[in-house]
Amino acid sequence: MRRSAVKSLRAVAACALLACGLVGVPAGAQATSPAPIASPAASPPPSLQAGAPMGVQMELPARFGAYVEGKASRDDIFAALQAAFGKVNAALGGAGLKASGHPLAVFLEASEESFKFRAMVPIEAIPDGKTALGDDVKLGRGPVGKAMRFEHRGAYEDIDGTYEAITAYLDEKSIEALDIFVEEYLNDVTNPIDPNLQVDIYVLLQ
Repeated sequence: MRRSAVKSLRAVAACALLACGLVGVPAGAQATSPAPIASPAASPPPSLQAGAPMGVQMELPARFGAYVEGKASRDDIFAALQAAFGKVNAALGGAGLKASGHPLAVFLEASEESFKFRAMVPIEAIPDGKTALGDDVKLGRGPVGKAMRFEHRGAYEDIDGTYEAITAYLDEKSIEALDIFVEEYLNDVTNPIDPNLQVDIYVLLQ
């Protein structure tokens, strides 16, 4: 089960997407009242993994790609993302397009039971006049803007601990963030308990 710190990052992500120029939103759109990430309930706060940067500030560049949206229970989210990326890659292959970067997941909504997500595979450019590769696979732009990058290195089933550490770090440094985050999967892992998974987590900042 995701803990309170993780839910604070994911719960209102759909509203904060407006500030980040996500797919289907005009560039330059702004969120009206972004909320800072809440402090974690646990005390003392957890620590980020040894050797992981304590948040690297950067500009998240515009990345264009093909994506599908989906919803899955918390227990099934890893498998659902894997299936979604497979569907996008199949559509890209059928259209003669190639991936140009690592797959990304943007979390749109969260509840006690499930996540709504957008699974995107970057491509170099969207073909002229194209908005979709089928009924379910759309084309568009991912989030952009000022962000902080954190690392998760280890099993996906342990990623909640990393989110708790990120929340504690931002709170300690008084860094105000939008309630939106992106996961970028740097290697191909097919099992949520595989300790070799490498994920970069981007938290969008105000």
